[in-house]
Amino acid sequence: MLPAMAALLVLALAAAWPVVAQDQSTASPAPNEVSPGTRFLVRLQDTLDTQTAKAGDQFTALTLVPIVSADGTSLPPGAEIRGHVDKIQQAHKTGRARMWLTFDDIRTPDGWMPLVAMVDDVPGVHSIRVDYTREGEIEATSDKRQEALEAAMAAALVGAAPGVAAKDKKDAAMGAAIGAVTAYMAASSLGQEIALEKNTKLELILERSLFFGRT
Repeated sequence: MLPAMAALLVLALAAAWPVVAQDQSTASPAPNEVSPGTRFLVRLQDTLDTQTAKAGDQFTALTLVPIVSADGTSLPPGAEIRGHVDKIQQAHKTGRARMWLTFDDIRTPDGWMPLVAMVDDVPGVHSIRVDYTREGEIEATSDKRQEALEAAMAAALVGAAPGVAAKDKKDAAMGAAIGAVTAYMAASSLGQEIALEKNTKLELILERSLFFGRT
């Protein structure tokens, strides 16, 4: 029985060995690899506005910092990145504008290389925020629909005041309704759109390895 058990153990270890070897090989980056999770800053070369942009619109950006691969090869600042608008949600349709960007490739000394990255932050711009958990969603920080409801409630109180003072319930209700509708329509029609002006800085995070330099 012992020889049989030993043989089974050897077979089990032999079967598991390729998996272990593969895991160990993928743990160390290749010499010309920039690992996923690497963050770097870029500067937009085009203006992207939710009022005018549409899905498929192309844009370019330039890197602002060196990008260094595992072997120390550095891609200097100024490398061109090409991308496109993946999806747009305008504020007047949803109350809060949203935008998703896709980055296609980056120019390296070896030519154009695929770039799989996501917007992680828009430093210095407080009117918008980025939700990394939702595929790098860029959205306005305030919801105009909520602001419209709050404005409507305040206007309803103001509109009802004359009727309340005169102890006329009908006039109070009419004044409240008119005030609320007017305020809601005025506020909700504004909508906070997103405008990423030319030269806006974006912080990107690599989702897949980027390869350039010596192989």
